[in-house]
Amino acid sequence: MGKLIPNKFNLLVVIFVALGSTSCSYGLSVLSSTIGQPSFYRDLNLAPQGEPGYGHTANLIGAMNGLSSAGSAIGAFVASWSADVYGRKRSIQFGALVNIVGAALCAGSVNVAMLLVARFIAGWGIGVLMAGIPMYQAECSTPESRGFMVSMHGVMIAVGYTLSAWIGFGCYFVSAGGSLSSFPWRFPLAFQAAPAVLLLMGSPWIPFSPRWLLQQNRPEEAHEVLRKLHYTNDEIHEITAAKEFYQMQKQLELDRQIKGTTGLFDIFKTKPNRMRAWVGFSLLAGNQFTGVLVIANYGVLIYASLGMKTYMPLLLSGVWVSLAVPGNIFTAFFVDKVGRRLFMLIGLTGLLVVLIFECALQAEYLGTTNAAGQRAAVFFVFLFIFFWSSFLDASQYLYLSEIFPTHIRSQGMAVGMIGLFGADIIVLVAGPIALDVITWKFFLVLIIVTALHLLNVYMLYPETAGRSLEDINAAFGEQVAVRYWHASTEEEQQYAKAIEAEEGHQVHVEQLEKH
Repeated sequence: MGKLIPNKFNLLVVIFVALGSTSCSYGLSVLSSTIGQPSFYRDLNLAPQGEPGYGHTANLIGAMNGLSSAGSAIGAFVASWSADVYGRKRSIQFGALVNIVGAALCAGSVNVAMLLVARFIAGWGIGVLMAGIPMYQAECSTPESRGFMVSMHGVMIAVGYTLSAWIGFGCYFVSAGGSLSSFPWRFPLAFQAAPAVLLLMGSPWIPFSPRWLLQQNRPEEAHEVLRKLHYTNDEIHEITAAKEFYQMQKQLELDRQIKGTTGLFDIFKTKPNRMRAWVGFSLLAGNQFTGVLVIANYGVLIYASLGMKTYMPLLLSGVWVSLAVPGNIFTAFFVDKVGRRLFMLIGLTGLLVVLIFECALQAEYLGTTNAAGQRAAVFFVFLFIFFWSSFLDASQYLYLSEIFPTHIRSQGMAVGMIGLFGADIIVLVAGPIALDVITWKFFLVLIIVTALHLLNVYMLYPETAGRSLEDINAAFGEQVAVRYWHASTEEEQQYAKAIEAEEGHQVHVEQLEKH
């Protein structure tokens, strides 16, 4: 575990900041249980599924999710600026605050219009957090532990989905017991604020990103934070942190020279950066077109259409999202060993096969009384979450957070998140309408886009495992000032001289090669 977890402080920092990840995923999926609460339709004067007027309800449900995604896209764009100007830490604090306000307004909504506005505000906070958290985690991690550490974002996202489903399931029985209270749908909406409140209260304790501090010409603070995050008991002279810090300094000097020739919106000014932007955007957007959020948000509707009654759709939805937790933990332990690229290819191939079978089964058995065929369709919905959570969920945020150099990482995260939330607007707005009108044919769209996405990943996505954030420049055809990963003898000598000058003690090349 030594390489995966340099020290307890590092682990605590990345897990604590991921409380925001839990708040985000909870907020993104809470409507999936809300639409399973009878009191939600009654209190807001909406027609439930199967009754006249449901078409209008489906449009409004799509709008609620669409506005949340639109707010998230704007929030991600705001984070591209705030994370550079005020720091990753301050940006995360701001996102948590907006998320709390949005959750409170959602829970207190007195009509559909207020809920629509509240969903937009909550989505804004989600966008800021989703852009900032994995970026912060990546910049606080060692090259060897980055896969594990940033995967905590995915793990805590899965926790948020799980909390949302089971809280919604438990609240269902309030209405089932005959109560006319609005608690079953208001309390789940309010609970989105709980992880964000904890994050905001404890956030003064977490450090600023060492790479952001270095960008702000605060090298002493950056070095001290890096030492605290990456100190290990088996290192007398903290050689690993010293090597990382030296590489960060040299790469920042080189990046500033490049930035001096590009100017504003650097992410689109050079060919390597444009390739990074496409990879980040297409990764997050393409993953959403596999249909994951359609199932996560409208699973209740899918299970109901497959013959599940009363509380069973909510129960199945809870079990489905709960399976994402062990899947993301699997990613945390193995993505550094297997590699990001292979993980994504395995996941997308598995999802493509699952979608093909699901489409075929729904085409044959949807609307029939064939219980065995409908249960088979439910099985493939569950097989979907295995491939998604084990190979794609955490991997996508990890990969996005590491392919951009430090001076444009916040812009890159924003581009990727805009891809994610832009795709969400399309699939979540279209989802309930498509499931109601064209039913199983909606899966044909997901199959085609997933196949194209798989080809895109195979052709264009380089491997990044094991490399420092600065080393990854080479994978996109750019110069690395001094390599950390597979450093040459000359580069190790360069490190040794720099550490001797900084630390005041002699360091041999053989010592450096062990790290």
